[in-house]
Amino acid sequence: MSTTKKQTLPRTLVGEVVSNKMKDTIVVLVERQVMHPVYKKYIKRSTRVYVHDAGNTCQMGDRVLVQECRPISKTKCWKLVEIKEKAIA
Repeated sequence: MSTTKKQTLPRTLVGEVVSNKMKDTIVVLVERQVMHPVYKKYIKRSTRVYVHDAGNTCQMGDRVLVQECRPISKTKCWKLVEIKEKAIA
């Protein structure tokens, strides 16, 4: 009997950098739309995630792709995959 474990891909999110003041860390705002249960209209909801940015490459306003990873610190469990769009200076 062989026990095969199903391999799952880590979650990825796209968001906007709202802070880069910490060393090797950026704060990314991820927005999503959810439907209101009664009124059936879409509402914006947002989440702030702390992301590991090893080279301090991101600037405020950049659109970035982040991926879930092992816990790096108390609040940081995401890492930067790529910068989708640079902010306009």
